[in-house]
Amino acid sequence: MTPTAVSIDWPNSASPAAPAPLEEVVARCRSSAVSQPVPIYPDGIATQQSVSAIDQEIVEIIPPPTPDPTAKHSWLSRLKSGLTKTSSNLTSIFISMKVNEMLFENLETSLLMADAGVGVTTYLLDTLRQKVYSERLTDVQQIKATLRTLLIELLTPLERSIVLGRAQPLVIIIAGVNGAGKTTSIGKLTKHLQSFNQSVMLAAGDTFRAAARQQLKIWGERNNVSVIQQETGDAAAVIFDAVHAARARGIGVLIADTAGRLPTQTHLMEELRKVKRVTGKAMDGAPHEILLVLDANTGQNALAQVKAFDEALGLTGLIVTKLDGSAKGGILAAIAHQHPVPVYFIGVGETVEDLQPFVASEFTDALLG
Repeated sequence: MTPTAVSIDWPNSASPAAPAPLEEVVARCRSSAVSQPVPIYPDGIATQQSVSAIDQEIVEIIPPPTPDPTAKHSWLSRLKSGLTKTSSNLTSIFISMKVNEMLFENLETSLLMADAGVGVTTYLLDTLRQKVYSERLTDVQQIKATLRTLLIELLTPLERSIVLGRAQPLVIIIAGVNGAGKTTSIGKLTKHLQSFNQSVMLAAGDTFRAAARQQLKIWGERNNVSVIQQETGDAAAVIFDAVHAARARGIGVLIADTAGRLPTQTHLMEELRKVKRVTGKAMDGAPHEILLVLDANTGQNALAQVKAFDEALGLTGLIVTKLDGSAKGGILAAIAHQHPVPVYFIGVGETVEDLQPFVASEFTDALLG
């Protein structure tokens, strides 16, 4: 089944204000051989990257879905609350201190305690000192505003979204160490994709643990999606069968779980490479996304995981979980500085709504209070 070239059913969006031009464009679209889908980002914004001229006209005419301000405020509140352990030391610095060397020493300590890493901390402090002298900053709030700008500039390259509709099914492989929250993240991601009218299928590629299959099955039942699993056989075989099943049923997105493993376990990392190779044999171009789930509590060890898994698989994105229980949220800055891999989603709680797209400005504001 060929993916729909253009989708005009935006979730939660109102009807276009100018129906006549829209009808004219849609008519031209239907009478033309448009081969490329309009990419839809998880935050509900269409992009004009790699689309045809007719697609671009439709993107310009059809408004993106109107965000729910109540839901947005609720997420920002949860994000700020979730990052309290990381931000508490940073925010206290800007309350009563003066602009002097003691301020920079306290900032250094706070950034290192947040696991931002020596490299990022040195970069931020050196740049701050230069701006203090060149711009003659004398107020601590000016320092805070400058630090905010620097952090946003550092983190913004990590902002990226999964582009939907470019393959059917869009095959996503989820990897990570034991206990990072892979299966839970799959359940939340499934719900998120369904809110964009995506049909989803799950593949239970963690064949080492029967409990992992059962957990994925529970998430499948919660989200009313099929789960492909086998009691015997290896992960590659399960995902191979799942790709064919998803293609036969016209599923939009296939999410494949894998067994947790440490990057130092060479034989297990080789198995993960095998999963990637076999998936490519099942469908040209697959897997389209390889996401690493990171537990924020691991701090600098998370950076080592990113490097190892990226070298082995070629990661396309990250899901960072458990920020609400961590005082090490600065690890995102370390990743951005040393080994930038896009951060698709961050999580600050257990509910489905607590997994949201990463936005550098929102994260920075929650970090600085």
